[in-house]
Amino acid sequence: MAPGALSTQSSKSRKSTPSRVSAVATTIKNCLFNRSISVRPYRVVVRGYRHTYELGDGTKIDDVSCGACVSSLGRVQERVIQAMNKQMRLGLSYVPSLAFDTKAALDLAQFMITSTNGQMSKAIFYCSGSEASEAALKIMIQYHAKEKSCPQPQRTKFIARERSYHGATLGALDLSGHDARKALYEPILPGNMALIPPCYPYRDLQNGQTIEEYVEELKRQLVRKIMELGEDNVAGFIVEPVVGAALGCVAAVPGYLKAMREVCDQYGILLVFDEVMCGMGRTGWLHAWQKDNVVPDIQLVGKGLAAGFQPISAMLIGHKIINAFQQGPSNSAFQHGHTFQNYPLAAAAALAVQKIIEDDGLLENVREKGKLLEKKLKKGLGDHRYVGDIRGEGLFWGIEFVEDKRTKRPFDAKRMVNEEIFQLGLNHGIHVYPGGGTADGKNGDHIIVAPAFDVTTQELTSIVERVTRLVENYFDDLDLKNHQTTP
Repeated sequence: MAPGALSTQSSKSRKSTPSRVSAVATTIKNCLFNRSISVRPYRVVVRGYRHTYELGDGTKIDDVSCGACVSSLGRVQERVIQAMNKQMRLGLSYVPSLAFDTKAALDLAQFMITSTNGQMSKAIFYCSGSEASEAALKIMIQYHAKEKSCPQPQRTKFIARERSYHGATLGALDLSGHDARKALYEPILPGNMALIPPCYPYRDLQNGQTIEEYVEELKRQLVRKIMELGEDNVAGFIVEPVVGAALGCVAAVPGYLKAMREVCDQYGILLVFDEVMCGMGRTGWLHAWQKDNVVPDIQLVGKGLAAGFQPISAMLIGHKIINAFQQGPSNSAFQHGHTFQNYPLAAAAALAVQKIIEDDGLLENVREKGKLLEKKLKKGLGDHRYVGDIRGEGLFWGIEFVEDKRTKRPFDAKRMVNEEIFQLGLNHGIHVYPGGGTADGKNGDHIIVAPAFDVTTQELTSIVERVTRLVENYFDDLDLKNHQTTP
């Protein structure tokens, strides 16, 4: 066939392709594989405003949880858009991290380490919190097995806490202590993790027990678990300073983090703080551990780092580990990497977000408005017959629901209380974050209220009023249904 004829045929083929695709598209309604294919109706968002989503039919939904505590600066920030545009105009949206660094990644790393007052040593960036958790697992193994002066390759066990969640990948899920999220995948999980109770005073602080006594008991439980596994077999212990999705904003009591640090130091175990949800200003401190000044060996951050303008997470690494890598046999090489590691476009967005938080004094606003949010939530819902506990830190608050307030008995998981409150909220134009398994890993319900860092007093008042009405309306309907079905 002549070259000209071949070219003509190819051109016709190209022109016909869109029409064929369009024709097929009209017969298929939805090709997106959502978290729930058919059970839950998904609403299509067409535009975002300050803290609001607009749907295709004009309905507006106010986001009072920043999604999953992600959109801490709302939906539109011109300074972030400008930073991303500048990075793209340089032709450096992506570069291969195996060969190159970029100013965007270097500057963000500099900011992150400086923001710890130099108490951490290096930062590396990934796309998700799950990836950061996986990286933490691998760097702990390499540190113990090869890099430190007296290697201990037998240190392959990890300790986490019940009702914790550290990511969706198999390694990160194995590290988690959330029964409902793990059950299906238990047969293929590595099984290198053991659990101890969380720091959860609402359910576990005994009558007459002081906070100091409670901390000492939790400390003993960690030591017992280390002895059970073998004190030379444990590589790391992972803690959320303020537990997020799995437990509903439960902050460590005073002295707890310090006690865990002491135990880890005593037994040569690396301490990991997972701040993927509670970090980057959400508690009123840029890093949640700074409130108690207890420095981890590894810190994980994610959701709020770029406030949803780009997917990015980070692992911050302490001096002990970095010094071992620099002096160890691997010549400072970490045997781990990702295609989009240190992704420059995300780094540019994250740095712009952090500069806004710093320049606009938003950490002060988080602390100030956080106290107001606590006061208003407890005034509006503290005496509600089905509200067991209201707890949190900064602009990160959880409301736990119980069927019996006196005994703290949770609702049966089959009732799906948190999911139903979440859906009712969407129907009434408000987005809260739902969570289950609060009480024992399977039963128990909570929602999270986590407004954006720039929330005003007027907005906060409206948020609490609407959340209060949401909870009251849901349980009034539930009581009515129960009454109607009671013989």
